Amino acid sequence: MARNIGLNVPIPEKDCDDVNCPFHGTLPVRGQVITGKVVSDKMNGTCVVGREFLHYVRKYKRYEKRSSKIHAHNPPCLSAKTARPSVPGVTSYLSRSST
Repeated sequence: MARNIGLNVPIPEKDCDDVNCPFHGTLPVRGQVITGKVVSDKMNGTCVVGREFLHYVRKYKRYEKRSSKIHAHNPPCLSAKTARPSVPGVTSYLSRSST
């Protein structure tokens, strides 16, 4: 049975026994929620989420496009695939590079 994590995301239909899954494990979701698109899902249990945003440059009074990539945990019940929109939530750090 999946628990409610407090975000406006659909609960996955598949069950998993991953301890770091926010729906079926004990890991709480806290902090900011990042919206982006899955760029890569080739790592085992991790996906890369890319996001683009605008940054204001005061000197030129214009905006510039910037992008960043975030490594996020990908539990088996979610199994995020490439080019799909994703909403990873920030949790306590699972490893040095993955949130």
